[in-house]
Amino acid sequence: MTDSAYVRDVSGDTFQQQVIAESHDVLVLVDFWAPWCGPCRALAPLLSRLAETYAGKIRVAKVNTDIEQAIATQFQIRGIPAVKFFRNGHVVGEFVGVQPESAIKALIDKFLPNEIDELIQRSIALQRDGRTEQAEALLREAVTREPNNDELKLALAGILASRVTDHSRIEEARSLLDSISIGSGKSSDVEALRSWLDLSYAALSAPPTEVLERAIAANEGDCSARFGLGARLAVAGDYEPAMGQLLEIVQRDRSFRDDIARRTLVGLFATLGHQHPLTIKYRTLLARALN
Repeated sequence: MTDSAYVRDVSGDTFQQQVIAESHDVLVLVDFWAPWCGPCRALAPLLSRLAETYAGKIRVAKVNTDIEQAIATQFQIRGIPAVKFFRNGHVVGEFVGVQPESAIKALIDKFLPNEIDELIQRSIALQRDGRTEQAEALLREAVTREPNNDELKLALAGILASRVTDHSRIEEARSLLDSISIGSGKSSDVEALRSWLDLSYAALSAPPTEVLERAIAANEGDCSARFGLGARLAVAGDYEPAMGQLLEIVQRDRSFRDDIARRTLVGLFATLGHQHPLTIKYRTLLARALN
């Protein structure tokens, strides 16, 4: 066990909350180690000291690879110690082996929030408080000032996607995503958001839920009705029944709209996060359906 407020042991059960979720607030360094590893024991006190030095700006999450083999496999750990830096739910940097303190500090400083990051965090806080319009206005003003900043454009596109009231907001969000540099390192975020926008478009274009349910009751093989219902359920936050409809389409007709059900399911996995219980459950069910 660890004895610092800034260093903690994490497991498969706590990884989503203590690494993925927490990385939206602070930089999280995930230390992959094992008790028999001498270099791991040398690195551990250095990381603990840095965590204390940064006093709350970073967290160190320790993953024992002997116990948490599934996490180690997911993040392709082939040598230890290995440290991965998480921000906003994603790996943004890493190193393997024992590194000098100065080198680790340089990496930490590279990934700590800057002025733009803090502005984005302000917008996230406003959204959490239910003040989505104020958050959107804040980001619109920021994008106007810095039209080439990919972080700001992605954040604004995310807000537009979270509150889709008509097709124009979808098109505006798509336009923002189209303008993001391919080399910005945000490709996975962009693709996940594109998938969500496609789902939102399908939901807006679909008949009312009760009409879709009647159509499916009359014809269980009506994949168009199932996809429309799945889209409507997903944008309403009813993810499990939505995934159920999409999986049913995959099982019935892989060729439906160029395999759109499978592609949409994969997009939902990215939206929810790879450690989300529904992602884990339906990724397994999808694999079975495909094989």
